[in-house]
Amino acid sequence: MAAARRRFDREESLEERLERRARDAADGGSSPDLLDVPAAVVCAFCGDADCAGCRDDLEDLSRSGIVSVVAWERPGVPVLTRLWSTARSTTRDAEGFFELLPDGPLLPALRFAALCELLAAAAAFASFLAVAAVIAPGWLAHLARDPSARSVTARVVFFGLPAFAALLVAAHAAHGLSIDVGARRQGARGARSRALRFGLYACGWDLVMGPLGAIVVALKEGLGAAAELAGALSGLPTRATNAFLRGCYRLDGERSRAALGVSYAGATVATLLFAVAILVAITALVFF
Repeated sequence: MAAARRRFDREESLEERLERRARDAADGGSSPDLLDVPAAVVCAFCGDADCAGCRDDLEDLSRSGIVSVVAWERPGVPVLTRLWSTARSTTRDAEGFFELLPDGPLLPALRFAALCELLAAAAAFASFLAVAAVIAPGWLAHLARDPSARSVTARVVFFGLPAFAALLVAAHAAHGLSIDVGARRQGARGARSRALRFGLYACGWDLVMGPLGAIVVALKEGLGAAAELAGALSGLPTRATNAFLRGCYRLDGERSRAALGVSYAGATVATLLFAVAILVAITALVFF
């Protein structure tokens, strides 16, 4: 009977558990209002409204029961709206966004990162063309008229822009994974997938801080907000990483600074390796 009872408890749904607890409390003399007003936010695993996320029982540090702060992962909203809302949150509200960033699936974060970097790379290329049209119109005319130059240029654009976007995604992902390595070295509990999500969602920085982001901010928030973007970039990666270390790994002070140093070193090495590999691949595809 005891074993059957334990099995029943394990299979009991969250809704049934909340209803049973409220009914037991009412039978014991508590206010019957408990039946009508359940806790607004509860742990999805244990059903306790005061739970900090079952940190001792889970393999990661996911904050169960907290509504996702990531607009990109909310269904029923247009893609570009979700994309911009999330990217803007990673810059304007970087510390709050990354401190509360929950664990979750990696594929949506990867799609967000890829789309951000592709748009950022395309906007940077368009800006380059605009500048070149002003200072070197003859060179652009030569690229357009010469068949050989036009073919090489097309291949560079076709392969180069996605490769550059992939490089940026890889660099951000390496930064996120390096954060986990640095935090583990400081005795914190590992949260690799959540750290990787940090790196992928940090790709929103490149979209907002690029030419396309400046245009969108100017149109949506005014020229003053667009002019302040450069100032917002100052110290942004450090502030966001420290907030993530505090929220995910409970690291602060000297331990946070030590983990931060490891994350930047790891991201730098990984970025250089990815850059060399991508340059070699593009050279082989375009010229051979």
